[in-house]
Amino acid sequence: MPLKAVILIGGPQKGTRFRPLSFEVPKPLFPVAGVPMVQHHIEACAKVPGLKEILLMGFYQPNEALSRFLVSAQQEFKIPIRYLQEYAALGTGGGIYHFRDQILAGGAEAFFVLNADVCSEFPLQEMLEFRQQHGDVHSFVILGTTANRTQALNYGCIVANADTQEVQHYVEKPSTFVSEIINCGIYLFTPAIFQHIGEVFQRNQQELALEESSNGWQRAEVIRLEQDVFTALAGRGKLYVYKTDGFWSQIKSAGSAIYASRLYLNQYSKSHPERLAQNKPGGPVIRGNVYIHPTASIDSTAVGGSSPLHSPLLHSRITPVSSIPLWAGTAQSGAGPGLKEHRATPTPMIPMPRSTARPFSGMGASHHPSQSWAAVSPSLLRLLFSTPSSFLTRS
Repeated sequence: MPLKAVILIGGPQKGTRFRPLSFEVPKPLFPVAGVPMVQHHIEACAKVPGLKEILLMGFYQPNEALSRFLVSAQQEFKIPIRYLQEYAALGTGGGIYHFRDQILAGGAEAFFVLNADVCSEFPLQEMLEFRQQHGDVHSFVILGTTANRTQALNYGCIVANADTQEVQHYVEKPSTFVSEIINCGIYLFTPAIFQHIGEVFQRNQQELALEESSNGWQRAEVIRLEQDVFTALAGRGKLYVYKTDGFWSQIKSAGSAIYASRLYLNQYSKSHPERLAQNKPGGPVIRGNVYIHPTASIDSTAVGGSSPLHSPLLHSRITPVSSIPLWAGTAQSGAGPGLKEHRATPTPMIPMPRSTARPFSGMGASHHPSQSWAAVSPSLLRLLFSTPSSFLTRS
């Protein structure tokens, strides 16, 4: 079955909570666990049998960094990858509707849509198999996971039939508890989805035609999959949820990028052991899963722990532990929905003062807690915790 994938990368007006890290590099290209954030999505898509093309979609201006990345990714993963630039921010549904002809070109019978600012194991093949077992050939699938009652309020909430997993009710960021099943921002669609998005577009046009002062043609194309489409599809036998037990997290802030790095680094032990640093005679001490960028200079007396020690933007040199105060990372996982606190064994590094820790604010979920440690310079620490949310929880 011919398949495609669409990765929604947003644009410079979005992701403001990720600043200042996104000032010098577009957020989708910011390194997470050693590679650009969006490369994890591309790698997962390239593994799906029958997937013919990957389309990046957003409203970033084409630039040298993005072009260079696309060329490199095509060569590495042996699959066509294109960037489709929106003329404005059209929403999660408006963008794919605007470029529907490019998505359907070549006879695609189904396509994935993935938000770029999520971290996941990306169970795409499992979603395909699930759709074959549930619903008809024109049904759609949302990837879901579980959250606790409080954290679920920060996400799209799904009420599903316990036997069939059909979505019966969908509410985006409800004001009161609706369900513990949340939307992970990863979808499997067929071309039939464009009929439903088209209905929203026509309704928008009709509503805007009644507003004399509106520039309706542009505003009518701004369509949100979550609020405008999923809400209407719920309960009509067209929309299903595949619940994953794998890790998942959003990447909305600088602190959440550290948390996502840890999740990917833990996965590397199975998927990419060659990316992980190894202890060598006379070299620095490596504890846990660590990626070290080739440009980094590591002193032999240094002690490194699982962390995003991979970005030239953040680190040009990793100094010895004895030279400056280093933070060993939180002794709790700081995980999101559905994950209990997990205490790790302390390291000899100096712990971060409690006063700089802020409560977790709905950043994501992980079902695989593990011991992970970050060696972070004081300047980076100040930068990370100047953001609206951090990945720390404190008892």
